[in-house]
Parts: sequence; structure tokens; C-alpha cells
Amino acid sequence: MGKYCCVVNCNRRSHNCPGEKDEASPASLTDLCLTYVSQNLDCFCVKRPDGSFCFREAVLFPQELADQLLAKMATEGLLNDSTVGVFRNCEYLRLRRACIRTARISAEAFQKALCPHRLLELDAARVNADLTIPDILQGLSTNKYCQESLQRLVLTGLTMSSLEEPIWYRFSSLQGLRSLSLANVDFYDSGLVDVCSLPRLESLDLSNTSVTNLSPLLGLKERLRSLTLHQLKRLEMSTAQLLGVIGQLNVLQHLDISDDKQFTSDVARQLLGQPGILPALVSLDVSGRKQVTDAAVKAFVEERPGMTFVGLLATDAGFSDFLSGEGTLKVTGEANETQICEALRRYSDREGFVREALFHLFSLTHIMEKPRPDILKLVVLGMKNHSATLNVQLAASACVFNLTKQDLAAGMPVRLLSTVTQLLLEAMRTFPNHQQLQKNCLLSLCSDRILQEVPFNRFEAAKLVMQWLCNHEDQNMQRMAVAIISILAAKLSTEQTAQLGAELFIVKQLLHIVRQKATQGVVDATLKFTLSALWNLTDESPTTCRHFIENQGLDLFIKVLESFPNESSIQQKVLGLLNNIAEVGELHGELMVQSFLDHINNLLHSPEVEVSYFAAGILAHLTSRGEEAWMLSPSLRSSLLEQLHAVIMKWPPPECEMVAYRSFNPFFPLLECFHTPGVQLWAAWAMQHVCSKNASRYCSMLLEEGGLQQLEHVHAHPQTHRDVRLLAESILESLQHHRARTGQLLQTNTSRRPPPQ
Repeated sequence: MGKYCCVVNCNRRSHNCPGEKDEASPASLTDLCLTYVSQNLDCFCVKRPDGSFCFREAVLFPQELADQLLAKMATEGLLNDSTVGVFRNCEYLRLRRACIRTARISAEAFQKALCPHRLLELDAARVNADLTIPDILQGLSTNKYCQESLQRLVLTGLTMSSLEEPIWYRFSSLQGLRSLSLANVDFYDSGLVDVCSLPRLESLDLSNTSVTNLSPLLGLKERLRSLTLHQLKRLEMSTAQLLGVIGQLNVLQHLDISDDKQFTSDVARQLLGQPGILPALVSLDVSGRKQVTDAAVKAFVEERPGMTFVGLLATDAGFSDFLSGEGTLKVTGEANETQICEALRRYSDREGFVREALFHLFSLTHIMEKPRPDILKLVVLGMKNHSATLNVQLAASACVFNLTKQDLAAGMPVRLLSTVTQLLLEAMRTFPNHQQLQKNCLLSLCSDRILQEVPFNRFEAAKLVMQWLCNHEDQNMQRMAVAIISILAAKLSTEQTAQLGAELFIVKQLLHIVRQKATQGVVDATLKFTLSALWNLTDESPTTCRHFIENQGLDLFIKVLESFPNESSIQQKVLGLLNNIAEVGELHGELMVQSFLDHINNLLHSPEVEVSYFAAGILAHLTSRGEEAWMLSPSLRSSLLEQLHAVIMKWPPPECEMVAYRSFNPFFPLLECFHTPGVQLWAAWAMQHVCSKNASRYCSMLLEEGGLQQLEHVHAHPQTHRDVRLLAESILESLQHHRARTGQLLQTNTSRRPPPQ
């Protein structure tokens, strides 16, 4: 009847789109409101004939909030053809910096909702394949204002039209464009010629495109300030030809020629050794390039005293004091923590570099003794951006464990831990058969701070951990998995617990573990956690209780009681679960076995109140349905009821809250058993116990559930036994004091919770 929560220490051994927030602070009111609106648009909107949303009332949003609402909807995965319709009203929702990253919207919805706005920026990175680059260019070209006003356009990861389709709409129509990103686009030389005709273009990202010749860039040599050429896989220029073009970009301040595919080109070495080239440069990235030395980099930087960044990850350079990254010159590399963190910060979108940086970070996190939320945030960023990449998730989950193990989790902000926990669960879902990744995630989850205090989808977590448990026999990990399940199950709602326990394979697996331990005669953490998990899962779940009985759970638990006759902690968990079984009237017949009742009767007289209490609860339920439902001898029932009454009267008041409940509803039928005062006495004792230990919680609960009327009825009934009446009177006094103190009104969910420990 009471649900037990095992809180035994589970510490382990061994741009416009929303940016990273400070997880140590509460979410801003603006952010909370935007989240609520974006998640509940159907409450604020009506649908047009085409299915798109429109606000019921014309609400004028401040311009910045309109941008933020769009970005929030995109980030939360809520932006689609229906929801984007709210932005068709340009008068009340005015967009300037539009972020639709990863959204799933059609070309028609894009044109109707976004193109009429006077946009300054558009970030459409990784939108669904139905919205192509020609679609976006065509849509933007319909707004003459956009042709001049749009300054920044991010098209990372989008598709061009099929090869058979001519491109009628070109970049050159966007005359005001200053910054363009075409990274990871199947973009060819003809398109580059078009782009390089833009009269104001200052920043261009051609990373991982299909461009073979960069000569058209010379058309931008007097204005191009930033050029990103990461991993140009199809470039057909020699090193001399490439440097011949780059060297003429007179005002270039940022150059990225990094490559995480480890090509053998010596372009970085030759660039670093060419005197006077790119005199205005302040940022150079050669990460992943060969033949790069500290001496060459130092000489290059010293020749350009205004330099603020050098990218050296996955090179042979960066190990000198000059390139440590500790001063004004920022450096990505692997020589120290500063360089690695800088790499994670700058390369969060680059899978290969994230993997490389996490690999080196892992070796550093082994020895960290203080909480480092700043580093954990960088790991989270990599996990988010590369959720489908096994090597990234493997390295990241290992780093998460090192950064949150033992007492380190206590120093991490709850919001950050919540985010990282959800990402660990996502990794477990994505890679269910990768044993090491699953282990890493379980190790990280098995943290008291995370399991007890951090908000995350506990139901989903319990299912994932159970699936792992059913497929693996690793003893150390088994202990950890059942510990996690036992704690999570106690945190679920009654409905979720029932749904989880209704899965037959879960009950079977947990009973299998109990059977193993009983056969071995071993009392260890795994057995205790498993018993706690079963106790929690059977709570107010008739289906789970039935699974337990049908899989010989009762015989097994009798064996457990016989195997460990002096282990009160084991007895308490076994009897707690059997209380849950006894609550299910249709299963009473399964429990009315003489040998079973002999065990319960023996434990009724245990000197441990916690053991005796649960034994008494089983007997109270079995005898509560009257003589007609009793299947054994009437004399046995009478004897048990007499003993039940006598034992309860001898219980000393426990020092602490022995059990906890989510509802008193299961007790009310027992209070109606006027012909069996022992049954009433047990229910009243339980209610009086928790109300005396935690009045603010349980008196309030009792009043809300109509308990006052129930107790007044018992107190006034002529057949009520004196002992029961005294307990009822004590509870009524507690309720009276509570109402006087709080002013709580009478009211008229269920299930019990474990006591805080």
C-alpha cells in the first residue's frame, strides 16, 4: 500500500536563433511566455480555410518579440505550414531577423508567411528538403524591399533544385546582401560566379560545397572580409593557384581553410610561409591541415600583430607558450583545456572537429575536482548538433559522466543537468544496441542529484533503462540499472507506473533477478533495488499485480522470506509489495494460502514496526471483505483479526515518517469495516501516523479527499471500537489544528508516495 522509494546513495565510482542561456539562472519571463505561446498556439488561434493558424485577436507584438517567437517555434520543432501562418500578418507581427532553422515548411507557406516582411536577416539552415534554395530566392525576390534590405542569408545544408531544373532566380537579385552561408550545399562554379557579382558581399561561407575553382572570388577582392573554405572536397586548383587567388583578397580579415578529412595538401604550410600575404588578417583557421608548425604560426602572427584567433586543432602545432590561447590570441587545439574548449565553442557544427575535441577533453575531465558547468555546456552543444553521430555521442556521454560524477553534479545548474539528461536519453534511443554508449549513459544517469531533483522525462528514462536491463547481464551495470528504475518508478504518476508495470517483460526480468539472488542466498544492493522497483511498479496497478502472480511471484517472495529470515529491510520490501497485491480484491484468492498466511502471521509479531506494519496491512485487506469472501477456516480469520488488533495496540510511535502516501482513498473502505475493528484500527493508525509526522501535507490531503466526513462518521458510529474512536479523535484534532493554522476549506491523486529519507 505504501510505495517505497529507494534513495540509497547511487553515486558512481570509477545570431538570431536562441543562444545558450545561463542555466544557473531561472528562465526569463519573456522566454517562459514565448515557450507557452508557441506550445499552445491552438488556444490563441483560429484556423484559416487552408489550415494555417491566425491569432484570434490582433495583438501587436514588439518587433524583437516577433523575431524571438519565430525562433522559439523553430528551436522547439513547432514551426510548420500551419503554425507559421501566424506571421502572415505583417502589421502586428513584424519580422526583421527571421530564424527558421530545421523547420518543416513548404515553399508556399514560406512565401506567404515570411517573404512579405522587410527582412534584414534570414537563417534557414537545415530546413526540410521541400524548401529549396531556388524556392527561397524566388520568394525573397517577390519583395522589392528585401532585395535591398536583406543583409544576411544562411542556407547551410539546403538543397539546390534538381539538375534538370533551370535556376530562374539568382543570388544576384539580392543586391543588399552582405553575408551569405552556403555550407554543406551542393553548390557549383556557375553559382559562385553569380554570388560574386553581389555588390556589397563581405562574408562568404563555401564550406563543403562542390566548387572546383575559386577564381570568381577576385570579383570581391576589394570588399570580401570573411571567407570560409572548410573542407572544399572538389577543389581542382593547385596550391599555387589557390594562394594566387586568396593572396589578392586585400581586405580579408578572416580566412578558414581548415579540413577535418586530413587531406595531404600543404596549402597551410605554404600560406604561413609566404611573407606579406593577407596583411589585414586577424583570424586564420588551419585546423586539420598537415605540416603546420609552432614556429611558422608564431612568425605569421607576429607579422600581423592585430591577429586575435588561430585554429590549430588536429595539427601538430599549438603546444608552445605563445600559442597557449590564454591571452588575447585565441587558439583552438588540443594542447590544453583552453584550446579544447575554444574548439568546442567554435566548431559546434563540424562533426569531425567536435569528435576530436571531445576525445581530448575526456582525458582532462578524469582529473577535474570542481564543478565545471561552462565545459558541460560545450559538451551539450556538441551533443545537440550531432545527435545521430555515434562517435560524437560516445565521446560526449563519457565526458558527461566525468563532469557529473559523485559530488560534481551538486554544483551543476538544474536546467543544465535537465538538458544533458534529455540528450543522454536521446542517445540511448538512437543507439539501443551500442553497449558502451548505453553504459556511459547509465553511469551518468545513476546520480542522486539527477534522479531526485532534475526535471526530465522519467517515464521515458525508465522504459529505456528497462529495455537495457532485459538485454544485458553485466552484474555491475545490472545493479545500476535496477537502482535507477527503483528510484524513477517512485517518481512517476500512478498512470505512468501502471503503464510501465503493465509491460510483462519488465515484471519477468525483475523477478528473474530476484530469483537469481534468492538462489545464491545473497543480500546485496541489486536485490534491494529490484525489490523496491517491483514494489513501486505494483502500486495501484492491478495489471502489474496480476503479472506478478501469474509469473509465480508469490512463491518466489515466500522463498525470499524463507531465505532471509533476519533481514528486516528485505522483509519490509517484500511485504510492501504484497500489500499492493492485497489491495486488488480479485487476487485475494491467490493469497489465501495457509502457508503464506503462516509467514505473514509470523511477521506480524516482528519486533520491527516497519515489518509488522506491512504484515498487518496484508491481513487487514484480506479480512476486510467479510466472512463470505474468506476462503479458509473461520477460526483462522477470527484468530488473525484478534492478533491484528492486539499487535497494533502495542506498536510504539515510529521516530520518523515510516511510509508515505499520495492518497488516502484506499483507506476509506477499510474504515467502514465496523464488524472487524482490527481492520479499522490498522487504517486509522496509518492515517494518524503520517498526519502526526507531516501535518502540512497529509492533513491537507485528507481534507481535500473528504476524509473529515469519513472520520467524523467513524467517530460517531455506535459500533466503533473504543481504540478506533481514540485514533479517529486524534486525527480529527490534527485536522482542526491544521484548518485553524492554514484556513484551508473543505474540498472533495491517488496512490501513495514513499517517505522522504
